[in-house]
Amino acid sequence: MIYCYEYPRPSVAADVIVCLKQDLYKILLIKRKNPPFQNMWALPGGFLDMNEYLIETAKRELYEETGLLLDNLDFFGIYDKPDRDPRGRTISAVYYAIIENPLKITAGDDASYANWFLIDQLPELAFDHNVVINDFIKKILT
Repeated sequence: MIYCYEYPRPSVAADVIVCLKQDLYKILLIKRKNPPFQNMWALPGGFLDMNEYLIETAKRELYEETGLLLDNLDFFGIYDKPDRDPRGRTISAVYYAIIENPLKITAGDDASYANWFLIDQLPELAFDHNVVINDFIKKILT
């Protein structure tokens, strides 16, 4: 199905915050394999396929990039700052899960590496993911 419109349209994506709740909170991040922000850390996530719901995008991207299969993702928010992605206008639905036991992670697909980071010792992040995580800390963890 091909459509041609006079006006540009945004891309749609989903990102996932996986928070490990132990003595100290940890966040799961992936190291990006490809541009933009190649070799920078980011939340797992990616673009919506035409045949899926956003929650399915979140679960698929989380699995493809970290090896985690989580069914208990909750909706967190929409991030739509016009310049959040240098490839073009991208709107992201962010989902989250809080887990209490560490799970085995395996980087794959667009991720060259995946790792847990203490919430107060995060590296520099790609896109607007520092804003997303700071909002998450304020709204969910405090």
